[in-house]
Amino acid sequence: MKLNFTKSKLLGALLGAGLLAPAVHAADTLEMTSAFGKNLPILGTAATDFVEKINGISSDIQFEHFDPNKLVPTLEALDAVSNGSVDSAFATSGYWQGKLPAASLFAAVPFGPEAGEFLGWILYDDGAKLWQEMYDEGGYDVVTTPCGVIAPETSGWFKEPIESIADLKGLNMRFFGLGAEVMQKLGVSTSLLAAGDIFPALERGAIDATEFSMPRIDARLGFHKITKYNYFPGWHQPSTLFELLINKDIYDELSDVAKNQIRVACLANITTNLAEGEATNYAAMVDNAENNGVTLKQWSPEILETFQTTWDEVALELAAEDEFFKKVWDDLSEYREGYGIWSSNIYLPRK
Repeated sequence: MKLNFTKSKLLGALLGAGLLAPAVHAADTLEMTSAFGKNLPILGTAATDFVEKINGISSDIQFEHFDPNKLVPTLEALDAVSNGSVDSAFATSGYWQGKLPAASLFAAVPFGPEAGEFLGWILYDDGAKLWQEMYDEGGYDVVTTPCGVIAPETSGWFKEPIESIADLKGLNMRFFGLGAEVMQKLGVSTSLLAAGDIFPALERGAIDATEFSMPRIDARLGFHKITKYNYFPGWHQPSTLFELLINKDIYDELSDVAKNQIRVACLANITTNLAEGEATNYAAMVDNAENNGVTLKQWSPEILETFQTTWDEVALELAAEDEFFKKVWDDLSEYREGYGIWSSNIYLPRK
């Protein structure tokens, strides 16, 4: 397999000729496709911030950022990194759910863990090990590193208020990950569209409704211009994890220093990614309500309960259909049971 990252042959020749001091060397440069455009706050800046972090601390490795479709479309990134046509990708594993049934369990779990709990499972329990195992068993030549996390998203933009589950039936809706399985079971026709494809689909009526991300991100995409009812809470994505994928052959050739620098940069990126989302979304909600004619809506307890019972059914079905999904689901469920002893006692009740 021909490696994609570049090493300066010219520099090597100069060194060999004694024209440069041996202490100088060229860093390996990896091309990185991002699932999210630079123009998107929080999601887009998570990728650019990672590149800034790693390039600022490493003399062994550098990353070059590319927006979606500059190298490959978002939904093709996993295959492209695995086959070596792209060096690396910044994405969320939920985009690979159609290829790997357990993939969304490492991205966002309906009624699942919030950011702190999710990171506990990933970094200090079995999550990271199972995440890599999924790719290895699936035949993908990639190495994954947790590299970002955000708090809950909104759970939908609709043209008309949704007063009952019956109002959902027959809608065409952009929806992500495991939450889409729930919506389908409730009579919604779902499709997974990349960020830049959603507004045009709403505009021409190809979809009736959408969810994508947090209020500030959705505002940049302009959903409020067409859909005026924004629903909360984000039951389908209580938190969302992001990953850095690197082609395995390339990763194996990196120095130990470079590998550690990637991990450190990703851990730092998790912190800033979460903080940016927590700090900056309320202003978009206020702007939507006061200036954009958007009605902020809460799902009724009855509808939320239906979403949850339907998710419970979906999880059991997926576990019965896929052995690895069951392995991951059982591990996460066991972790969450233990975590509940801590969380139910230590935190103040939410008002």
